[in-house]
Amino acid sequence: PMTKSLIKQVAHACIFAHDLAATEAFYRDVLGIPVAFTFMRGEERIGFYLDLGARTFIEVFSKASARFDETNQINHICLETEDMDGLLAQVRAQGVTITDKKLGVDGTWQAWTADPNGVKLEIFQYTGDSLQFKPAGSVCQVNW
Repeated sequence: PMTKSLIKQVAHACIFAHDLAATEAFYRDVLGIPVAFTFMRGEERIGFYLDLGARTFIEVFSKASARFDETNQINHICLETEDMDGLLAQVRAQGVTITDKKLGVDGTWQAWTADPNGVKLEIFQYTGDSLQFKPAGSVCQVNW
């Protein structure tokens, strides 16, 4: 028997940054995500917290040796927008590459970019047909 989940939502995802300043500039200036607070070790800035709203955050720590591989068990972070076209224009105006939007098999608009560290970011805009809000047990037939 299924018991009620005591988990409310994802609180944060943590990424490692090769360059804290470049990473902060990307999330703040390109995506418009504000910094909530900074992590200090004595006088050294070692990271920061990005505030996505609704009690959801991205935690960033400096780690020059970090690397990504397509075989990593966690593959990307998906961020939601309510204005995909506006976001695409904003990101491209900053000189950052992002794919065109495409309607996914789950009925949701999606586009892809990456931060300065190579962290893959999927951008979502839900639609009235998004399976995420259909009755539990729905099936998403993939075409890939």
